[in-house]
Amino acid sequence: MNRVCAKGIIVTLLLSSVCSINAQEAPGFTADQAREGEREYNLNCASCHGPALTDGQFGPPLSGQTFMQRWSGRDLAELFTYMHATMPPGLAGSIANRAYAAIIAHVLEKNGIAAGTKPVPVQLDGLTAMVMPGERLSDQDRLRLWSPGGPLASGIALPAWPEPANPMNNYTAVTEAMLANPAPGDWLTWRRSYAGLGFSPLAEINRNNVKDLRLAWSLSLPAGPNTGTPLVHDGVIFVLSYGDHLQALDAATGEEIWHYGRLLSDEQRPGVKRNLALHGDKVFMSTSDDHVLALDARSGRVIWDQPVADANPRWSLSSGPLVAEGVVMQGVQGQAPGGAYVIGLDIETGKELWRFNTIPSPGQPGGDSWNDLPEDKRSGGSVWTPGSYDPELKLAYFGPAPTYDTGPLRDLVQKPGITNDALYTDSTIALRPATGELVWHYQHFANDQWDMDWAFERQILTLSVDGEDKKVVVTGGKEAVFDILDAKTGGYIASFDLGVQNLITAIDPVTGKKTIDKSKIPYGDKTITICPHGGGAKNWIPGSINPETRILFEPIVESCADLVPSKPGDLGLSSGIRFTIRPRLDSDGRFGRIQAVDLATRKTVWTTRQRAPQSTGIVATAGGVIFAGALDRWFSAYDDRDGKLLWQNRLNDVPSAAPISFSANGKQYIAMVVGYGSGQSVTFAKLTPEIDLPHAQSSTIWVFALP
Repeated sequence: MNRVCAKGIIVTLLLSSVCSINAQEAPGFTADQAREGEREYNLNCASCHGPALTDGQFGPPLSGQTFMQRWSGRDLAELFTYMHATMPPGLAGSIANRAYAAIIAHVLEKNGIAAGTKPVPVQLDGLTAMVMPGERLSDQDRLRLWSPGGPLASGIALPAWPEPANPMNNYTAVTEAMLANPAPGDWLTWRRSYAGLGFSPLAEINRNNVKDLRLAWSLSLPAGPNTGTPLVHDGVIFVLSYGDHLQALDAATGEEIWHYGRLLSDEQRPGVKRNLALHGDKVFMSTSDDHVLALDARSGRVIWDQPVADANPRWSLSSGPLVAEGVVMQGVQGQAPGGAYVIGLDIETGKELWRFNTIPSPGQPGGDSWNDLPEDKRSGGSVWTPGSYDPELKLAYFGPAPTYDTGPLRDLVQKPGITNDALYTDSTIALRPATGELVWHYQHFANDQWDMDWAFERQILTLSVDGEDKKVVVTGGKEAVFDILDAKTGGYIASFDLGVQNLITAIDPVTGKKTIDKSKIPYGDKTITICPHGGGAKNWIPGSINPETRILFEPIVESCADLVPSKPGDLGLSSGIRFTIRPRLDSDGRFGRIQAVDLATRKTVWTTRQRAPQSTGIVATAGGVIFAGALDRWFSAYDDRDGKLLWQNRLNDVPSAAPISFSANGKQYIAMVVGYGSGQSVTFAKLTPEIDLPHAQSSTIWVFALP
C-alpha cells in the first residue's frame, strides 16, 4: 500500500473511494443556495476565516489557488464530511446538513464556479457525483498547502530522509483459525478471540516491572463517549470512535494509515459502539444509522454497505459484528413492537442470509411464554454485546436482554399452557452461523421485572465437571450472579453469586432456576429497595478469564436502588416504577470492586475495593498483571494473585471501554481508550460527588509500554 496515499485522510465516505476518484459531473449550486450559504458562513465561519474568505486571522483562506489545489480532483462528499467532522471548531456537526451544503455553495461561488439549476445536495450519492476541477494531489501534499510558513523556497532540495515503515505492507488476511487462536501479539476480536476470554498470553510486562510502565504514544480521537475496543493485527491497530469514525494506525507509533468517517443525517444521533470485527482482508463495523459496513482493511475503502434495520428510531446497533463461517452476525437493540433480532449477512456481499428473532411470536416455540400478549405488544430481546463462537461445535452464543415493558408480564394470566417467562430474554441462545438455526437456549432469569440483563459476554473455556473435562459457557447478569452451562447442549452445570444482590434468594442446584424475593416485585404503589441498581453490579464492561488458572477477574460496582412510584413522563418501567440510586445499606463509601473467582471451585480468591466505581473492562495477562480503569480517571495494574495495586496512571478523561494488550515490533503494549459519556460511566457518578467529571467531550487512545 502507498502510505502517502492513505496517511492523513481526515474522513472517507460511503460510496467514495479512499485513493481514487469517480468523476461524474462538475460541482453545482443555485444562486439562492449561495445566498443562504453566505448568511450561514457569516454566522458560523467568518470569525475565523474572515468575511472575504481570505482575510481571517484564525483560519486558512477558503478562496483562491491554495484552496482549489487542496480540493482539486476530490468529490464534494469529502469536503462536506470534512466540514461536518471538524467545523465549527469545538462544535463540529452542530449545524444542519442543509447549512453545510449552503456554505459549500457560497465557497464555490467565491472560487469562480458559476451557479446553475442544481443545488449542492446533502445526499451521499449526489455529493460523490460532484467532483472539484483539477488534478488530485496526494494527501500529504495537500496538508502542507496551508502551512503558514509559505511555500518551499525555489531551488531547494530537501535532504533525503527515510520514509517511515508502514505495517500495512505486511498485513495478512485474517483467517478463522487466527480468530480462534490469535498470534500472541494480536487482539482480533472484542475479547481477543472467538472464546471471549479477554486474556493476553504476552508476558514481557509482569508483576516485577509493571511499575516502570510509561506512555509510549497517545492520539486524540474524534470527541465523544467511547466504549470501542481496538483490534490489532500484524502491527496495525484499528480504533473505533464516536460519530462512526474508524482509524487504522501504526500500532507501535500511533501514526495514522487511514481514517473512515460516516456522514449521518441531521436527525440521526451518533451512538456508542463496542467493537469491530476482522476477517480476511476486511474490517467490519456497525453504524449509528443501523447499517453494517465491510471496509478494505488496507485502505478503508467501503466494499459493501448493508442496512440491517428499518428507519425506526427505536433501533440501534451498539454491539458490533461477529464473523464466522462466512457470515457476519450482528445483534440489534430496540423496543420496537415484535422485538429485536440477530441478523446474518453474507461476508462477501452483505446480503441478508437469515434473521433470528429474539422474541418468539405466538404459535412459535417459546411463543407461549409471553403471558398471551399479541405479537405487537411484545418487545425487547436487545442484543447489546457481541457474540462468542466455538469453531468445534460450530455454535455462536448471544445474550438477549429483557424488555422495559414489564407491566403486562408481571402477573401471570390464568390460561392453560401460558407462562410469563418471556423467552428469549435474559437467556443464552446458541445459533448455527450458517443458517441462524437455534440449537439450544437457556433462560437465566425469567420474567425480569427489574432490568437485570443477562446480556453480556459469553466466555468459552474447558472446566473439569464431575471429573470430566467439558467445554462450558460462563456468563453473568447485572446481579453479579453467574451461570456455567454446557457449551454443546446448554445443560445447566452450576452457579455462583458474588454477594452484592438481594433479589435472588435461592438457586436450584439441578436446573439453575432462580427463586425471587416476592417482596421485591414492583407494583408501583410503594418504594422498594433492591440491590444492585439497574445499572448493574455487573454490566457491559467485560471480565477476563485466565484459561490456565481458570480465574475470572470481574469488575463490579456496589450500589442499590430505591424503586419509587413513577409519574407520567418519568423514565422507568411500565410496571409503574423508576430507579433512584443509593449506596448499599452497609456501604463504607467504596463503590468500585474487582473480584477474582476460581471457576473450578466457584470460590472468591480475592477482592479489591476502591472509592471510584469501575468504568472499564479488564484485561488479564500471562505476566501475572491485570489492568482496569475507574470513574476517577485512574488506570491501574493489579497483581493477579492477590489484587495488590502495582501501578497507576491518571488519564485525561474517563475510560469507558476495555483495555487490551498487544505487541508490535516485538514489544508488548497496553492500550486504553477514554471518552466519558457511556452508560456505565454516567450511571454511578451521583454516588461520588467529589470526583470531577469532564466538562468537555474528548476521546483519546493511551498506549503504554516498558522503557
